[in-house]
Amino acid sequence: MSGQQVFGLTVPLRSCNFELSLVATGTSSEMTRSELIAELALLHPHLPARDVELIVETIFDEIAAALTRGDRVELRGFGAFAAKKRDARVGRNPRTGKAVDVDEKSVPSFKVGKELRERVNQSTAHNGKLG
Repeated sequence: MSGQQVFGLTVPLRSCNFELSLVATGTSSEMTRSELIAELALLHPHLPARDVELIVETIFDEIAAALTRGDRVELRGFGAFAAKKRDARVGRNPRTGKAVDVDEKSVPSFKVGKELRERVNQSTAHNGKLG
């Protein structure tokens, strides 16, 4: 098995050329991580399922690690992940209405890329569905 560089890490795989034209297999419009791995394994039968799982896990782990460091992750045509800073504020307890101090924090955000936005809009126009 040859090694492939994925986000600076060597991942043992035979091939890493993925074209992501996934179709949700269940009746739900959501796709879980395990469903994503299963779908990719079906689309790429030349890759063992454990390699597909390693690829997906490595990508997700590296995106999370980059956000933790405060880095931005841009996937051209798909979108960009970033950690945005939220200032400390005074919030309200919804049950009691009492004022509560909320600490400063970072929250992950995602900005959709132009190509993905156009594909989704084209798809919803053909299917008559709104997300």
